[in-house]
Amino acid sequence: MTRRRRRNAGHSRSRFPLHFPFGGRLSDNLLQRSAGFVLLREIESVRASVETYPDDASLWKPMPGISNVGGTLVLHIAGNLRHFLGNVLGGVPFARDREAEFSNRTATKAELLTLMSETRDAIAATIPKLSNELLTKPFPIQIAGRTVSTADFVVHLASHLAYHLGQLDYHRRFVTGKSVVVPAVDVGKIPGFELEA
Repeated sequence: MTRRRRRNAGHSRSRFPLHFPFGGRLSDNLLQRSAGFVLLREIESVRASVETYPDDASLWKPMPGISNVGGTLVLHIAGNLRHFLGNVLGGVPFARDREAEFSNRTATKAELLTLMSETRDAIAATIPKLSNELLTKPFPIQIAGRTVSTADFVVHLASHLAYHLGQLDYHRRFVTGKSVVVPAVDVGKIPGFELEA
């Protein structure tokens, strides 16, 4: 019979020590702050990636084995976040045209950067509304014919954003032929998410 060692989650030898962002304190709005931080950080990372494309045409350049080019990914990221978070949860006016996210091939680099700035502003306006009460309720609209919790869908949206950010990064590397890494966004540059001492 094998004996299992019990681990105390707070013990310093724990494999997964407790570490929380924003001063290390649990709070009533932990998911709001953590999801908000990740969303805004990744939106800024999308902007930084777009800035590294050398020109408008490179954002739309198809590559073998890649179904969504950089421009398409940016349009889809913006449309997805502005619809589900900004509009549905935050009440920020937005009419999504999902088909255009995948068919438009004319947006310039400057237009995509502006679009991501507008997306950032819509999400920043929505984050304060993500109360625990709201997060524990069902998401206001069904997703693929199913009812999901708002908290689960907010986490899904953050991971969906990160997934497409990775695709954008690889498209940029393939198109430019350069493996230049886009630096991580400085935490101090994300409004409302300064780390506490």
